[in-house]
Amino acid sequence: MILEERVRAALAAVIDPELRRPITELGMVESIVVGANGVVEVGVLLTIQGCPLRETITADVEHSVGALDGVGAVEVQLGVMNEQQRNALKNLLRGGAGQRGNPFTTEDSLTRVYAVASGKGGVGKSSVTVNLATAMAAEGLRVGIVDADVYGFSVPALMGITQAPTRVDEMILPPVAFGVKVISIGMFVKTNQPVAWRGPMLHRALEQFLTDVYFGDLDALFLDLPPGTGDIAISVAQLLPHSELLVVTTPQSAAADVAERAGAMAVQTGQRVVGVVENMSWLELPDGERLELFGAGGGQILAERLTHTLGTSVPLLGSVPVDVALRQGGDAGTPLVLSNSTSPAAEELRSIARGLARRPRGLDGRKLPVSVR
Repeated sequence: MILEERVRAALAAVIDPELRRPITELGMVESIVVGANGVVEVGVLLTIQGCPLRETITADVEHSVGALDGVGAVEVQLGVMNEQQRNALKNLLRGGAGQRGNPFTTEDSLTRVYAVASGKGGVGKSSVTVNLATAMAAEGLRVGIVDADVYGFSVPALMGITQAPTRVDEMILPPVAFGVKVISIGMFVKTNQPVAWRGPMLHRALEQFLTDVYFGDLDALFLDLPPGTGDIAISVAQLLPHSELLVVTTPQSAAADVAERAGAMAVQTGQRVVGVVENMSWLELPDGERLELFGAGGGQILAERLTHTLGTSVPLLGSVPVDVALRQGGDAGTPLVLSNSTSPAAEELRSIARGLARRPRGLDGRKLPVSVR
């Protein structure tokens, strides 16, 4: 009995790769049988038949239990949850709510939602999104990404994600890469199939990403928006009214002019613009000289214009230099902030991420779980 208790305690350290919670807490440990010569048989219930991460779970159980004194061998017997057990799991994950809903609009949600916008394509918005998210996750924060650029989805490739999300009935479990939970329409289409949808379909897809996908309790959620001020930008403002805009531009004045429209949209939607990120600011030459390929000052000019238009301070959060390693990391599916930590671009992106992470969470208008006795 003592060994069985120690085995159960060891299993509490085994984290489900998708749900990011202990398998003992999720009701996945069906049985523990201690046999002769220290042979331990562990019955584990998978959420669905053919779980893509069954080998990972098996290996983690074997490693955790096998490290205990007195354990001679570990045998993992895999089963599948029945409907009642899956319903109990979904109810647990939803905090007892029992039904679908948008968790980021509830009164008790403290998740910072950043909608990363740009006026035009090609300014590196997706690369900035991925690197900010992974930089935050590397600091121990719980982070998610919604690839809301339905027509031009690129986040799965930038994160090196090739697996499809796992479905538990109507609940979708997003793949996790570098500690970040990610969902994208690119995970549901074959190869490089184009998505040709009108506005209502785009709105419904985004709504399902927010209601059907289980992200858990996040510190920050990033939405990689398509460029411009179209349907998705409007839907984000409707579905996530407390989301904040993060505007990405290049130093070029033409790009800053177009990006101003994306930021100024906050006047109509009631969103807040948290700041401006200037990407591709300069290229550092071997002799240390800076070559400003796309001009200079566009990010600061945009921040000043938005400050004037919105009547509130919109800072320039940082200027990210051109870096070949940033492109190489994207092609390889490994964000620059993790693959080349000493790069000037990586250092600037981490600095921006730390600044966003340190922003206080306002409690004004929120209900606190406090009662008077």
